[in-house]
Amino acid sequence: MTLHALPLLAPALLGLAALWLHLFPSIPAQKAATLAERMALATVAVAGLCLLVLIAQGPGDSFLLGAKGLGLSTRLDAVSVTMLLLVSFIGWIVVRYARTYLDGEPGQHRFTLWLLATLAAVLLLVQAGNLLQFVLAWVATSLSLHRLLMFYPERIAAQRAARKKFITARAGDAALIAAAVLLIHTYETGLISEILTAARQGEGGMAAGIAAGLLALAALLKSAQFPTHGWLTEVMEAPTPVSALLHAGVVNAGGFLLIRFADVMLLAPLVLAGLVLVGGFTALFGGLVMLTQANVKASLAWSTVAQMGFMILQCGLALFPLALLHIVAHSLYKAHAFLSSGGAVAQVAGIARPGPVAVPDLRAVSRAFGLAIAIYGAVYVVAALLVGWQVKSPQAVALGAILIFGVAYLLAQGLADAAPKALTQRTALMSLAAATSYVLLQRLAEAVTQGALPPTPSPGPLEWALILLALLSFGLVALAQATLPLWSHHPAAQGLRVHLSNGFYINAIEDRLLGSWSLGPSSSKGA
Repeated sequence: MTLHALPLLAPALLGLAALWLHLFPSIPAQKAATLAERMALATVAVAGLCLLVLIAQGPGDSFLLGAKGLGLSTRLDAVSVTMLLLVSFIGWIVVRYARTYLDGEPGQHRFTLWLLATLAAVLLLVQAGNLLQFVLAWVATSLSLHRLLMFYPERIAAQRAARKKFITARAGDAALIAAAVLLIHTYETGLISEILTAARQGEGGMAAGIAAGLLALAALLKSAQFPTHGWLTEVMEAPTPVSALLHAGVVNAGGFLLIRFADVMLLAPLVLAGLVLVGGFTALFGGLVMLTQANVKASLAWSTVAQMGFMILQCGLALFPLALLHIVAHSLYKAHAFLSSGGAVAQVAGIARPGPVAVPDLRAVSRAFGLAIAIYGAVYVVAALLVGWQVKSPQAVALGAILIFGVAYLLAQGLADAAPKALTQRTALMSLAAATSYVLLQRLAEAVTQGALPPTPSPGPLEWALILLALLSFGLVALAQATLPLWSHHPAAQGLRVHLSNGFYINAIEDRLLGSWSLGPSSSKGA
């Protein structure tokens, strides 16, 4: 039990470093940044030790510094260790990058302090063993991130985005607090492990269902789901390290909330259905808008909106191990994308213009979709014959099919009449690799989280309807994207592109509803 408290060392190191910088503001900015980098690297080592403890002693709770299940404690299991490794590693990369990126900035000392505070809060959140710690860390993460978003307080766009984020976050905080109070009252404990054990046995009744609805609301607001996604696409005035930390880490907290309380969420099928609808629509909406963005950072922001929607969709389908895998993959990819965005722009600008592009016709697109589905099915058949893997969940198969629609887009380029043979072969190999990787990673995620997360239940009529709706929706959008060159010249398509590039003006409507369009330099300081 004592070793299970080891994760507390990670946020303690960062918190002490932040406190030191606060008490001694005269420390040179570069020395402060160097201290922060070393402390961040130490948290990576702590996370690695936590993995060893988990392997050696198994999952469990630490001692509780508090009473009645409320206070300071840790839950050490596959979920928390995965998130500890992810957050500490990305945090170290961001801190290291920021040391050079902000060199010479007047506010670098202040930035480093709040960056450490934000990382410490996130680390406390992902290892929380009780509801009080979970809620306090959740709120602290948002408040410290607000300071980073306002690094340039004189910029009106930064004020507007930070204010919108602040209002959205406070609504999410209220939902989470209400859910926590209801869970404590229902299960008569604040320990998350005891709540999940009782929920897995079907206890909780209507109160647990209401709590699940509140948890879902908090997650939707935290992860920028439609129509409250506007703040995430507008926080571009902050330094690039903040964008990387936000898009690769903090915005994932909504998904982590649903994963951590997966057993409670399974008690409310209607809430899960709502997550499928909202997450699926957000994924499609964000993905379409992303394709129309010319600015690199804006495109990455809309990509995050779409990816968060897909993560929420996975949680709604009760594919919690795959949702955790999605968080890990997206975080690593998006951190790299933001931190390398400047170099990528220069690299693309230096590339010579390509020659004629092979445009697939409807026949090529049809063959591509058929071939992609055949490859996906063949991978499952081979896995069943050679390894003995059996299909466990129709939800997971459907999710793989949605991903395969992206593979079909790749294949369509290779099957176009004007495509060279080398391109056809390359796209076929990439498609096979993508399908194989999905099956392998799916099995790995399920094996790693076995016992920590509940298995996906068999779908009922409602779940089957949602699965078919998701397949149809994503399939039609993939088909429209694959055939885009055939109809993009139409005047109606040109008009649609204009509206899509503006996100159908949802941000403008939200600005007017919140009154943030008239925000002045002084009114955001109290936010």
